[in-house]
Amino acid sequence: MIKRVLIANRGEIALRIQRTCRELGIETVAVYSDPDRNALHVRNADYAVRIGEGPALESYLVIDKIIDAAKQTGADAVHPGYGFLSENSRFVDACVEAGITFIGPTSEAMRALGGKVSARRLMEAAGVPIVPGANDIDAADFATAAAEAERIGFPLMVKASAGGGGRGIRLVQRAEDLENAMRAAGSEAASSFGDATIFLERYISPARHIEVQIVADHFGTVRAFGERECSIQRRNQKLVEEAPSVAVTPEIRKRLCDAAIAAAQSCGYRNAGTVEFLLDRDGNFYFLEVNARLQVEHPVTELVCGGIDLVALQIAVANGEPLSEEATTVDPTGWAIECRINGEDPYANFAPAVGLVDFVEYPNGPGVRFDTMLYSGLDIPVFYDSLLGKLIVWAETRPRAIERMRRALRDLVISGVQTNAPFHLALLEHPDFLSGDFSTGWLESTFVMPELAEDDERLEPALIAGAMAEQTTAGRSSAPGVGAADMSRWMHGAREIARRGIRHDGGTSGWRRGTASR
Repeated sequence: MIKRVLIANRGEIALRIQRTCRELGIETVAVYSDPDRNALHVRNADYAVRIGEGPALESYLVIDKIIDAAKQTGADAVHPGYGFLSENSRFVDACVEAGITFIGPTSEAMRALGGKVSARRLMEAAGVPIVPGANDIDAADFATAAAEAERIGFPLMVKASAGGGGRGIRLVQRAEDLENAMRAAGSEAASSFGDATIFLERYISPARHIEVQIVADHFGTVRAFGERECSIQRRNQKLVEEAPSVAVTPEIRKRLCDAAIAAAQSCGYRNAGTVEFLLDRDGNFYFLEVNARLQVEHPVTELVCGGIDLVALQIAVANGEPLSEEATTVDPTGWAIECRINGEDPYANFAPAVGLVDFVEYPNGPGVRFDTMLYSGLDIPVFYDSLLGKLIVWAETRPRAIERMRRALRDLVISGVQTNAPFHLALLEHPDFLSGDFSTGWLESTFVMPELAEDDERLEPALIAGAMAEQTTAGRSSAPGVGAADMSRWMHGAREIARRGIRHDGGTSGWRRGTASR
């Protein structure tokens, strides 16, 4: 049985895994780079090991350092989280060779599913619908690609065979643009993944991005936990996820879940994973890929499945336990929505934002969950992705879940660093989102971030209140005679700044769009 888990990750997902381990009586080992020395996942672990400098290539992506840290601390298992080494089959092999349990799928299943082309072939053989396309094309073989493209038809997608995270993907509308798209996708794939092989796929549009959470044990049992809607995307990156999907009927849900189970069985998959599909307006769906790990958006599934703990299920499967009927036969109920809170400025084309977090106040209340790495005084490093936390809500219906998310976003206070919270508030008021009438291309083609009315007469007191709140929470003493009621008004002002997306650039008149900042 697993007694000590090394978490080969950082940030909110490391904290998420730690909480489950603590509930199960399992000790945890944190690994950290120099910029993460004071991170919460380091503070909360039973053991912590430094693994290098800030860049991930010198720390979180170095397999030998992770294995050495596990050996030093006597960890008998590794949980990879998501990102970094979570889908690296060589890392799985290294764990096995060191006698360390890897909490995830086997390296064989990971390799079979890791390549987009090999995964397409597996799915086709298993009877899972795939998008018409052409596999294994050299990025410099323009003649072959042109002939295949004529067969497939335009528009089409050029995709990196070893791609992921939205990289190595290009949309091609016309034949004359194919060569440039292949060069760009191949170059990006080669630099990001060391493999310039591409494939072509018919462009399904409009389409929704629908995914199914699965967990499989060592005994051939595969359980599908319903679908998640992940169509709100910018630059192929998800921003909002919800469960269930407004576009999925019970009949479609059953077919999706059956296809996801078949996908897992096609390669002897074990542990947690996600099978992703494109769903068109006629109810037809096509295999997209398998993420052989825990997903960022797994909390929405947990909330609609009665609070089931997917990390606990991962650990149980890694321990060789069968999936119990009680733990896996929960029918999804209610509605859950997740907003990714990123360090970026929605009023400046989502430019990245890092730096010192002066003050943070978490939202709470019924049906609200905030998975985050943030605390007041945290210096956010520049080396990693922009995700600061995930705000998740559950309610009995989608309209109530939307209203609860609005309330939670307004209750969220982050001062010192810009976030995309104002974007989420604007999105939740858009009629297309409210009606559920959107697809993967909707955000970039239709949604426009509204301008902020800087002459709003309610703005000045909010700015003053926010400034006072920042001054107080940054460690300086409050003004003489400040009472609880005054402080409450100041904190309300700080929330108003965060809600309206205002920040200060210095001086007496430097307030502008963005989240409250020093």
